[in-house]
Amino acid sequence: MSVAAHRFPHARAASFRSLAMVLLALLLQACSDTHLYTQLSEREANLIIATLARHGIAASRIAEDDGQMTVDVDQSRFAEAVDILDRAGLPEVKFANLGEVFKSNGLVSSPGQERAQMIYALSQELSHTLSQIDGVLTARVQVVLPDNDLTRRDTTPSSASVFIRYLPTMEINPLIPQIKTLVANGIAGLSYDKVSVVPVAADLPSQSQEPATPMARFLGIEMPVSSLSRASWLFGTLLTLVIALMMSLGWLIWRQRQRRAYALEDPR
Repeated sequence: MSVAAHRFPHARAASFRSLAMVLLALLLQACSDTHLYTQLSEREANLIIATLARHGIAASRIAEDDGQMTVDVDQSRFAEAVDILDRAGLPEVKFANLGEVFKSNGLVSSPGQERAQMIYALSQELSHTLSQIDGVLTARVQVVLPDNDLTRRDTTPSSASVFIRYLPTMEINPLIPQIKTLVANGIAGLSYDKVSVVPVAADLPSQSQEPATPMARFLGIEMPVSSLSRASWLFGTLLTLVIALMMSLGWLIWRQRQRRAYALEDPR
């Protein structure tokens, strides 16, 4: 009897530890966040958080050691967040500049390699410039600079193709002549009529058809208002289980003491 009495507190502590681990696992599962994007500037992180908030998705930003930002989102809405940001053209595409393309690597480049680097650098610079136009989500410029022989007259003219992905609310047609002029003037030997522009309207989710989900906080956790009842039910169920377990432990303690008292009163 005394051995069981000594073991009982350890069993009770083990039960409490098990219950605490279960509650912690449920809490972590309910509010588990995952990294959405890393190595972002503060501006990019703010744009991403604002875009997701307009679609009812809560996100948070975390400052990294190198000054860059990381955006976290609830794991259950990760796929939805990626789809929304992809359609919105976020995060912004990183373009290489002339200095990065021609950065010295300690090797002697051949004329062909230098030519390929020059074409790539021009494409990157022009793509970056066009992407700064308000309403443009994605811009790509493909430059073709034929390697003509200067001693021949039948040379192949240079050409360029421009792909523009823009917001549906943007009037792109009045900008096409300006885009062609910008590209033609940015490349030596390229004429206006050799620049083709392909504009494509982005397929963005309509906020009028998909209104932003109102958010609320429950026990410090931000969640949609529609999930409050479910969270309250889950919390109430867990609280009921805790109370039931405590009552069961109390009853076992009381019964154990009754048995010990009965054993002490037994004259045998």
